[in-house]
Amino acid sequence: MEPSPQIDAEELAKRVGLTLRKIRQERELSLQQLAEVTSVSKLTLGKIERGDANPSLAIIWKIANGLKIPISLLLNENNEIKLSRKHEGNNVLSANEACTLEPIFDLPTYGSSEIHRAFLKPKSQYSPGAHQLGVIEYVTVMAGELIIHIEDEEYHLYEYDAIKFQADKVHTYVNPTEQTTVLHFVMTYTKS
Repeated sequence: MEPSPQIDAEELAKRVGLTLRKIRQERELSLQQLAEVTSVSKLTLGKIERGDANPSLAIIWKIANGLKIPISLLLNENNEIKLSRKHEGNNVLSANEACTLEPIFDLPTYGSSEIHRAFLKPKSQYSPGAHQLGVIEYVTVMAGELIIHIEDEEYHLYEYDAIKFQADKVHTYVNPTEQTTVLHFVMTYTKS
């Protein structure tokens, strides 16, 4: 089976919008109620649902955290078998464009875990903040180095080192090198 081609930003925006509207309607939330639980403006949420806005990674995290869902759910694809090759799937940029996150396998339903590749630019940092309560992150450095700040603690990881932590704490990823750092994320979610 051939890998699916990377979709463009417009198609991704439409997909995120349709999925968000479906989830909001399933939960019987108004746009105003969704804005309150996600801390994203009603205007922005309306644009996302219509596919008129291409949300940044920060906005997608806010929505996922507010709804207590994995972000890959917002990038949903419904394939039985899927091959995931780097840079060929969906990807989302952080607001400062320092980090590109690629869900490795999109989840067709509300899942309890998700897997991502991330590419952190040289001499940059990515600060997702704190995720929803109960999220655990497993991060492995596949290439390069990573300094991760978890609240007041700092951890320096090298190629193939891994760390597990409660991601409902404020955390920041820093690439201290002149090369792109490649990360592998597994995130697990507790049922709420």
